[in-house]
Amino acid sequence: MSERNCSWEMVTQQRTHVIMVDEPQASEVSRPARLRQAGKLSPGVGLLCLALASASAPAKDWPQWCGSDSKNLISEEKGLPDSFVPGERDFAAGATIKMETTRNVKWVRKVCQAVYATPVIAGGKIFLGGRRPQQGLMTCLDEHTGKPLWQWQGPARKVPDYIDGWLIGIRTHPEELGVCSSPVVEGDRLYFVTHSFKVLCLDVNGELPSGSEPGNARVIWEYDMWDKLGVFPCDAANSSPVIDGDLVYVITSNGIDHNMDARKEKNRKMPAPNAPNVIVLEKRTGRLVATDDTPVASRMLHGQWSSLSLGTVAGRKLLFFGAGDGYCYALEPLSAVPDQPVKLKTAWSFDCNPPEYKAQGDLDWVTHFCMGDRRWGNNNNDGTFVGTSGIIATPVFLNNRVYVALGRDPEHGRGRGAMHCIDATKTGDITTTGKIWTYQGLDRTLCTASVADDLVYVGDVAGRLHCLDADTGQCYWVHETNAQVWGSTLVADGKVYYPTTKSLVVLAAGKKKNVLGQVNLGAPIYASPVAANGTLYVVSKTGWLWAVCQTTSRPAPSAN
Repeated sequence: MSERNCSWEMVTQQRTHVIMVDEPQASEVSRPARLRQAGKLSPGVGLLCLALASASAPAKDWPQWCGSDSKNLISEEKGLPDSFVPGERDFAAGATIKMETTRNVKWVRKVCQAVYATPVIAGGKIFLGGRRPQQGLMTCLDEHTGKPLWQWQGPARKVPDYIDGWLIGIRTHPEELGVCSSPVVEGDRLYFVTHSFKVLCLDVNGELPSGSEPGNARVIWEYDMWDKLGVFPCDAANSSPVIDGDLVYVITSNGIDHNMDARKEKNRKMPAPNAPNVIVLEKRTGRLVATDDTPVASRMLHGQWSSLSLGTVAGRKLLFFGAGDGYCYALEPLSAVPDQPVKLKTAWSFDCNPPEYKAQGDLDWVTHFCMGDRRWGNNNNDGTFVGTSGIIATPVFLNNRVYVALGRDPEHGRGRGAMHCIDATKTGDITTTGKIWTYQGLDRTLCTASVADDLVYVGDVAGRLHCLDADTGQCYWVHETNAQVWGSTLVADGKVYYPTTKSLVVLAAGKKKNVLGQVNLGAPIYASPVAANGTLYVVSKTGWLWAVCQTTSRPAPSAN
């Protein structure tokens, strides 16, 4: 059985629900027209969802990217549905959904114009990054109703067209993407990275709404990585912070410039080769207290869009950093807050690019990397190209092991990837000594893995979902979706939720493939689904957010 085509399949009858919320569609159901304002919570549905959640699921928030410091995309929630009907757009009422056309939906909200970030749920509130024209956003909504409570907004940084005589390519990318960072919430504080390359700390309560408009954010402090450190992100600054004690740890997204041409790539520009890759800030004040000392700049491939994970190995804490040079690093967090900035110590490094991926003949390594970009005609975009990649996925820590995969910008097309399981107890260069297993049957990927019940679930840019043995890397099955994938899986309630640019695919978790359902939101899904307090949250690229819970049927709407 080949790694690429392994398929121990048991496929049950699929249920596919397709309602295109961004285009008019005929309703799947015919119900009475007496409704509360479309898009708002129906009292009967809310009570039923709460009853089911309290009866079968632990009440647990999702306060950061991946839900926890380990960054393992799994949830303890129970009673989650394996499908839902997202509903029909109510064009007469504006940006709302006809709630009588939904099923297993508590509420729906049009939050903004576009979303690439994953929501966070804490303290009865939802926090979600996004954008509207010429503004990046961080929106706070009521968890139970979806009502916007307050909003931070700001413009993207204006980057010069030329730096040192070099044409700069980042230009409008931050403005087009908006806020891509998923925040971390601790107590009454919220921390995230803006599309203007700043780390912000906000008060989670914000200002009270004024009439129908959400209130404004309350900014506690900001740290400008561009002004103070010279950080120059490639395309976007999107790291999600992690907190340890009194400190906030953030990847800066420092990288090469976007304006690449493989024919002259040897002379490409790295605007900030001396800028740090990881910074540490005092969480109360935003004061810089540490930076990393990793050699990423000398072998930077493209950008740095991963986030840090945190775990305890043999009694000591370690931060795990997937870098833009294709290495996974373990850094030692600080045990106390220093008076002056210090350097973080590196406990180990692991080269995630296998030796055969670096074979380049007479090409220099930079040009060989660029040959893997389908836009230059050297990559046939069929998954067969073998070359180097960086790390975009977040390393997952579990039981003294780190699970992490290679990846590249999806615009570069397909190419051979590699998923690694690393022994986190080793020290030094552990490329050989720390290798537990490597699986090369997947394409490049942005996906952070989900590890549950001794199985690893990881998608790739070509849309395939791979189920692997967590101890050996053996492939049990691969599911083809024939769609590009930017988000990551969520494993919850015995199900695997898999977002693609075509639909949300739901499979049963386990060694035998069993497709349960498929939900078309009428738009691509770039964010990862999350679950908190008995509710599944799914957000489309076009800024619609669904709160999904199990209901036997939609109760008759109130006459009031």
